[in-house]
Amino acid sequence: MWSRGALPRLALAALAGLALAAAFPPYGLWPLSIAAVAALSALTYRRTAGQGAWTGLVMGLAFFLGLLKWLNVIGWDAVIGLSLLQAAFFVPLGAALALTSRLPLWPLWAACLWVAEEWARDRVPLGGFPWGRLAFANTDTPFTPLAALGGAPLVTFAVALTGALLTCAALRAFRLRRALAPRAALPAAGAAGLAAAALLAGFAVPVPTDADDTVRIAVVQGNVQQPGMDFLGRPMLILNNHVEATLQLAEDVRSGREEQPDLVIWPENASDLDPHRYPEAYRAIDRAARAVGVPILVGALVDHPTREGYVENQGIVWDPRTGPGDSYTKQHPVPFGEYVPYRDVLSRFITRLERVPRDFWPGDSTGVLDVGPARLGDVICFEVAYDGIVRDTVNDGARALVIQTNNATYGGTGQPEQQLAMSSLRAVEHGRAIVTAAPSGISAIVAPDGTVEQRTEEFTQDVLTGDLPLRDARTVADRVGAAPEWGLAFTGLLAWAWAVVRNRRLRRAGADGGPGAATDPAGPAAPDPAGGGPTG
Repeated sequence: MWSRGALPRLALAALAGLALAAAFPPYGLWPLSIAAVAALSALTYRRTAGQGAWTGLVMGLAFFLGLLKWLNVIGWDAVIGLSLLQAAFFVPLGAALALTSRLPLWPLWAACLWVAEEWARDRVPLGGFPWGRLAFANTDTPFTPLAALGGAPLVTFAVALTGALLTCAALRAFRLRRALAPRAALPAAGAAGLAAAALLAGFAVPVPTDADDTVRIAVVQGNVQQPGMDFLGRPMLILNNHVEATLQLAEDVRSGREEQPDLVIWPENASDLDPHRYPEAYRAIDRAARAVGVPILVGALVDHPTREGYVENQGIVWDPRTGPGDSYTKQHPVPFGEYVPYRDVLSRFITRLERVPRDFWPGDSTGVLDVGPARLGDVICFEVAYDGIVRDTVNDGARALVIQTNNATYGGTGQPEQQLAMSSLRAVEHGRAIVTAAPSGISAIVAPDGTVEQRTEEFTQDVLTGDLPLRDARTVADRVGAAPEWGLAFTGLLAWAWAVVRNRRLRRAGADGGPGAATDPAGPAAPDPAGGGPTG
């Protein structure tokens, strides 16, 4: 690690990580995602595995500190802890990039390794944390249509391939600075041309958006008492806010100022009291449903019916005549936010965990619900980041998607914008319109092509109305499922294994005085991008 030029290289890695963070909302400078990949490819090019690992760690830590700074409302220790955990996945990424950079076609293996890193980080530990995927920085870019073919992993692959190819082109051009033969420039030109092809490939992908029919919706954002950890305020406050906004909607309909909706959507935690247990919550929701005269999809916290002390995060279909009906229970509660792993042990040392007094119990089925005339797929909050949950909901028959979320804790931090960007990508990936409903914002209506047609401001009471397109056709991404991700990730891991075996053989040959002692089949050493001289 501490060879000549190590500190400049690690400093550049940190800058690349911050640049990658700026590629995501709220900044949204998506070309920086390509530049960051290119930088890591250059900084690990023909380095040792150890050097690559340190470079990856520094870049990853800077990236996640910049990306996840919205967690500082909980505490900077939470930001640092989660960032360190996520940056750990960049350690094997950096090591693998360094070793595979000596292989033929190394930009291809580099792109596959980025997919493998996200594949692992999306699953472990405790179900994974998919925040910060390259695809989520490219939700309105030339790469976006690729999501309809291979989902978010294919978008990540294309972004990483473009960045790695640009590094390849730059390194080859640097080698040719003394060459005079025009033919010597062909490899650099070829790599640049392939990078352009990867960047523009999405334009060749059709994104079907034609609606089979439509439904008139109203999205109610009732607002909260205050941002931060104590957004709930006193009991019934948030619920009454949503009732009030819905009653105003009903009045607007009666007076002709607003068209009658077919259904109304409330956000996650619109009712902070279990309406099955608290009559005052039941009566308030029922009053709103009867006033507007159509079903309401209500986000509510509900006591588990059989497991004492547990709570369920649900979306409940509330009919104006018959009351509560079908419901969806969130399948993927957030660790340390909605449940505390190893509570008995950790709570002795981390008193802040007392803020999660009860653990959420996960649901075991997708959220396909008939809400009035529409068959909608309910996805709650962070679940939008998980490929399988959203894909299974569409494949089970959802004609449009609803993201019931509550970002009041993180209002004004950029986190709501990051989550809305995920909705835009999911719309293209599945060819479905998406409604995001949040008590404090950002609530939005997203078209099947990923366009945000309407959105609210944060910490305002508002109602969005519009015609929501419903679609039955499934995209290629829905049909092939996780196969592209597994295939690309496995290819990257095989390339890494190939590089390890090849490196050992070269060392063994060098120790025996064989051909490997004199030459490296990968070719001459590249210049050190950090200014530390050639590496080999």
